[in-house]
Amino acid sequence: MEELTIPVLEQHKFNISRLKRYMSAKSLLSNNDALSVRQYSAGQSNPTFLVQTPSNSYVLRKKPPGELLPGAHKVGREFWVQQALFSAGFPVPQPLLHNTDIEVVGTEFYLMQHVKGRIFRDLHLPGVSPAERSALYVAAVEVLAKLHSLDLASLNLEGYGKGPGYCKRQVTTWTKQYNAAAHRDIPVMNELSDWLMKNLPANDNEVTLVHGDFRLDNLIFHPAEARVIAVLDWELSTTGQPLADLAYFLMPHYWPTTLSITSAMGSLKGIEGIPPVDDLISIYCRCRGIPSALPQLNFYLGLSFFKMAGIAQGIYARHLLGNASAPNAAQFSQCVEPLAKVALHLAQSSLTGPKEDTLFLQTAKGQAVLQEVKGFMQQYILPAQEEVAEYYSRHAQSPQRWHTPQIIEELKVKAREAGLWNLFLPAVSGLTQLDYAYIAEETGRCFYAPEVFNCQAPDTGNMEVLHMFGSEEQKRKWLEPLLRGEIRSCFCMTEPDVASSDATNMECTLHRDGDNYIINGKKWWSSGAGNPKCNVAIVMCRSSPKDVSSRHGHHSMILVPMDTPGVKRIRPLTVFGQDDAIHGGHFEVHFENVHVPVSNIILGEGKGFEIAQGRLGPGRLHHCMRAVGVAELALEMLCQRAATRSTFGKKLYQHEVVAHQIAECRVMIEQTRLLTLHAAHALDTVGSRAARKQISMIKVAAARMACKVVDCAIQVYGGAGVSGDFPLAQMYSYVRTLRIADGPDEVHLTSIAHLELRDQLKKATAKL
Repeated sequence: MEELTIPVLEQHKFNISRLKRYMSAKSLLSNNDALSVRQYSAGQSNPTFLVQTPSNSYVLRKKPPGELLPGAHKVGREFWVQQALFSAGFPVPQPLLHNTDIEVVGTEFYLMQHVKGRIFRDLHLPGVSPAERSALYVAAVEVLAKLHSLDLASLNLEGYGKGPGYCKRQVTTWTKQYNAAAHRDIPVMNELSDWLMKNLPANDNEVTLVHGDFRLDNLIFHPAEARVIAVLDWELSTTGQPLADLAYFLMPHYWPTTLSITSAMGSLKGIEGIPPVDDLISIYCRCRGIPSALPQLNFYLGLSFFKMAGIAQGIYARHLLGNASAPNAAQFSQCVEPLAKVALHLAQSSLTGPKEDTLFLQTAKGQAVLQEVKGFMQQYILPAQEEVAEYYSRHAQSPQRWHTPQIIEELKVKAREAGLWNLFLPAVSGLTQLDYAYIAEETGRCFYAPEVFNCQAPDTGNMEVLHMFGSEEQKRKWLEPLLRGEIRSCFCMTEPDVASSDATNMECTLHRDGDNYIINGKKWWSSGAGNPKCNVAIVMCRSSPKDVSSRHGHHSMILVPMDTPGVKRIRPLTVFGQDDAIHGGHFEVHFENVHVPVSNIILGEGKGFEIAQGRLGPGRLHHCMRAVGVAELALEMLCQRAATRSTFGKKLYQHEVVAHQIAECRVMIEQTRLLTLHAAHALDTVGSRAARKQISMIKVAAARMACKVVDCAIQVYGGAGVSGDFPLAQMYSYVRTLRIADGPDEVHLTSIAHLELRDQLKKATAKL
């Protein structure tokens, strides 16, 4: 992944003194400055050099010396297009000078600023984790989509190329280039050229800026991030059909495994972390806002391989002329015919790109972050499960159980350093709700994983409330420390003395007294209140403001510091006999004449239900996708047990009842995942209020599904399933509680029925 340079090759040497005088005249260095020049080992066409002064580094690209193929090596065009792109903010090196006077270095050349970053000459990306490997490829296809989305008129590049008819011109051009460079007759190249000309795409009139040689090794990535900071080598750029660029980038996925001349020209098959073709196409199409089904993808792949075969022939021709840049140029003659055969096979195949699997597709950033989360889970979080379990077992009867184990605190530092922090909040993470839904499913596979990424309930909901409704003072005092992970919080809503499924029953009172509010009441199931870092609670109170007729206008939410006099943690409640210390417990909390400043009210008196709806939409979604993750883990465990245990002379899975359970579980999980992703999409596109029905539906479906799947797993494990030796009992406790938390099933079903009747009546009225 280094920028490898070598001493300037003999056939490419030029007069450095003349270059120094030229640069001095252009004020790029003084006459007394030293100047060093080294040649980049990569690059087969226009020789490229690293030019360094004591204070700066530049890159020089020039035409090669000697007799050249017609129409090739137009470095002036490279300079022109890079000027336009740099001015538009597209990632290219800053072009500085273009010189046509061959007296300086012997041929036409241009200078650009040197960009320091990572260049991966090996497309397999050795030494890079699978998660980063995926992120790098995603970033590459994302910047390609950005290039193709640029407006030619605003770039002043309308006359840069010939526009429509690009594919026909490409077939013609590369046929001519190949014929001019051919040292022997290769019948399959002629056959391929004829096929391409007879099967030109119907949409050959689409015109964007086209790079012409878009490969991973023509990109410079940020030194530490999976982000493209410069696109290089614009020699073949023009205007025309953008899908030709995409197919050229995808070409290594189809490259024959038996053919490898350089690390930049080889097969990607079997390399962990590199996204498959369908995923890369989906990301590209989503970024451009076009359908992901690509008619005649086969043509563009065939054209790409034809072009590569022509380039290989040209490199060999330069070897015969004695002016090739590549030290292994002689070997390129061996790959022309094999590439043509692959091209003809692909061209005559039926390839269109992805279809059904793009229904709920993440953004490019979402896919990259998901891969990073998966990698982090596998590398750090899952291996720590035994140590975490041992901590809570050792301190089961000690107050120490309310403290977060050191291993989790260390993992939180690692996650934050990796940028995997506060992923749930779109305004901070840049992720959509749909993006985060996939991530929440992944973190659902481990009880403490959400906390590692600072994505744990109830803090996530409380941070959403403060982000959406908090004053600037409230954000500074409470939201910012929560986002940094310095403090924790709890949410006090449910009460022991009233039926809390009807939230209007809440009786905890809030009365104003001058510059303070006074709070009195009892709350329970205040999750997280046992954690020593729990510094603040959001409390739902009956405030009964004047002139409010709506039963949903009598309640308010207020911030209460947990160290305020009168706030009393009474006891931790148990869930199926366990106090759930890993999540900070679920406490009964009493408020006895608690005085807090008026400034602690959120949004204003009587706004409690308005805030609750904003809080619970995304929060319920996150719970549901974590439940899908729990169910996936349970089914995985079920299958492992069924494959290793035997009863009555055969494996458990060979009993039809168990086999049917496995099938039913898979059906339920897939149904629920799609329903939840649909709700996430609705949240992103129409907002929390308009997505109420979808959110209520997933709240019912996800908890019921997870309960059933975990229950099936417990049944297959037998006595072991309800023991503490396996996590199934704890998983069941969590998902069964989910059928009550954030509103019981019955309340959501009533809401779904009401909304469905409303929608159906609207349809009926519209037909009249």
